[in-house]
Amino acid sequence: MASKLFQFGEQLPEYVVPVFNERAVRAGAGILFVFAIVSFMHALLLGNFQPTKIFVAAFLIDFTLRLFVNPKFAPSLIIGQWIVKNQVPEYTGAPQKRFAWGIGFALALAMFWLIVVNNLVGPINGLICLACLIFMFFEAAFGICIGCKIYNAFNKEQAQLCPGNSCDIEQAKGNQINLSQMAALIGAVAFFVLIINYSSLFAQGDVKMMKIGALHGAEESAEESCVVPQWAIDMGHEEMWKGHNDCD
Repeated sequence: MASKLFQFGEQLPEYVVPVFNERAVRAGAGILFVFAIVSFMHALLLGNFQPTKIFVAAFLIDFTLRLFVNPKFAPSLIIGQWIVKNQVPEYTGAPQKRFAWGIGFALALAMFWLIVVNNLVGPINGLICLACLIFMFFEAAFGICIGCKIYNAFNKEQAQLCPGNSCDIEQAKGNQINLSQMAALIGAVAFFVLIINYSSLFAQGDVKMMKIGALHGAEESAEESCVVPQWAIDMGHEEMWKGHNDCD
């Protein structure tokens, strides 16, 4: 009973290393990413750090269960497994996942100490959040485990059973990007840049019209409109807020 409770990965007879169902792992990463980006946006745009504190605590619990008890009991992986229950499992090696999730646990522990225990706000929090978001997004969207790539850099025994057999095969010719695709990508990026610049010109014009209207009847004074909100001060974005609101 104890061996089934405390274990990391499934030991299937056809594989030489313990394995996980990669589809469930990716689904779990996607679930965590959604909650992470929502809480991060609340903190960045609204100055409300309460959702972030709740998510960080839940994230730490989830990764503690993954590493020190059994991934089968981690809430995100339970939900992810249920979502993909009608899909054929794709098994990947567990050793590299332990290393990758160890990185996630360390990031979660750091965030818990900074923002939940000490209520600290600063650029370090933002960098850690950004790293977590990147790791989860790449896992969920592309099936790329960045932590597993780092695992290969520090271990003589390279990772086995990677998603899409990427550990065992060369890059297929059909997956390479040709010149015409690259030209199309560059053209699309250039088009979007032009659209953004064009839209910003109209936005500046709207701001000027609003300022003219304010001169003819707005009750709020310039001093009141340029009072920096407390959340921007807490995040160290005071000067950035003033710049966005044309306040000197």
